[in-house]
Amino acid sequence: MGKSKSKQFNIKEFLAKYGVILGLIVIMIFFTVMKARFLTVTNMLNMLRQASINGLLALGMTFVVLTGGIDLSVGSAVGAAGMYCALVARTETGMPWYIALLTGLAIGLLIGTVNGVVIAYLRVPAFIATLGMLSIARGITFMASDAKPIPGLSKEFLVIGGGSAGIIPIPVLILIGVLIICYIILYKTRYGRYVFATGGNATSARVSGINIKMVICSVYMISGLLAGLAGVILTSRVTSGISQNGDGYEVDAIAAAVIGGNSLSGGRGRLWGTVVGFLIMGVMNNGLDMMAVSSYWQLVIKGIIIIGAVMLDSLNESR
Repeated sequence: MGKSKSKQFNIKEFLAKYGVILGLIVIMIFFTVMKARFLTVTNMLNMLRQASINGLLALGMTFVVLTGGIDLSVGSAVGAAGMYCALVARTETGMPWYIALLTGLAIGLLIGTVNGVVIAYLRVPAFIATLGMLSIARGITFMASDAKPIPGLSKEFLVIGGGSAGIIPIPVLILIGVLIICYIILYKTRYGRYVFATGGNATSARVSGINIKMVICSVYMISGLLAGLAGVILTSRVTSGISQNGDGYEVDAIAAAVIGGNSLSGGRGRLWGTVVGFLIMGVMNNGLDMMAVSSYWQLVIKGIIIIGAVMLDSLNESR
């Protein structure tokens, strides 16, 4: 009897830890059966190129969620960063591509910094602060071009989102580089331990000497910076600045972080889970598009996935 219970407990532990990977495998098998061309090298590379944008947002969201916060403004930050970098990247300006890149990063970092200061130092709830910033950033985006597209971007700039190194898309290489940096920060530095400690028990973290205001402010800065980078890549990939870019991207980012096993209450999470989470969202988006599923139904499915992931997180918390 004791051995049976022990075995059953181990199975539950295994599913709790690796169930998300099994879910990814099942979803990929399903789409492969439904569409034979799903599991081809060309389609997989295309899926990864598309998923890289959500991957960057999800990595930034992971830092925020680990502190017990939420960032609803990342989609709008993508749009704002993309629009302003497009203004700089136009061929007629004669500006080098890296100035456009830095412009997008600066816009994203500025949005993240404002979020962090308002939440950490002015003590506005993260949900309210980032919801307000969502509206502000969207308005700033429209003002950049009077809601009109910005075409005519330089060829060098277009390589960022549309180019490849061999067969590997450049956005995927950027995502891998950012992932390695995030891993080192979270698991190999004192700052990473501070992030987990702040989300786990802010009071204890403060008593132990951690500047939790600085930590909370910094995670929103990281989220904003990665949203800015995502905005640059998206603008480069679609070859023009479009004011609607980034709409709804916060949903996929939050979903990827939560599906990956990062607790919304903070202090508990795993970076590799976030990777699997945004891969699941990428596979879902790609597979549903190939099956010609209505975008309206795709929104419904994403909503159900988020609710289900939060329910599982709540069950784990109660245990």
